[in-house]
Amino acid sequence: MTTGGQIAPRQVAAAGEFPLTADTSHARSEITRLEDTRNYLQPGDVSTAVSLWKNYVHQPERDLWHDYEWGNVHWYCCGNPLEARALLDTVMQAMSPGSARET
Repeated sequence: MTTGGQIAPRQVAAAGEFPLTADTSHARSEITRLEDTRNYLQPGDVSTAVSLWKNYVHQPERDLWHDYEWGNVHWYCCGNPLEARALLDTVMQAMSPGSARET
């Protein structure tokens, strides 16, 4: 999107809102670049996937097994954490080795 002949800067979440453990701006900028350049990603997809996965793995073990075996109806509206994990694996493979270790 352009404004007055210049490319508008992308809005980036504040440091406290970024759910990844990446402490370096290099890793964050690489995630932003991937979200902007990959056709299977949109801005914010990685943050959403991390949030879904973190919330899912902090559930009691019995709920995890039930969801694994039978699924969960809430996944249709709120996102599937198992698909989110698969997306995170894909993103980690696309990142440089140094940035992948930092996240």
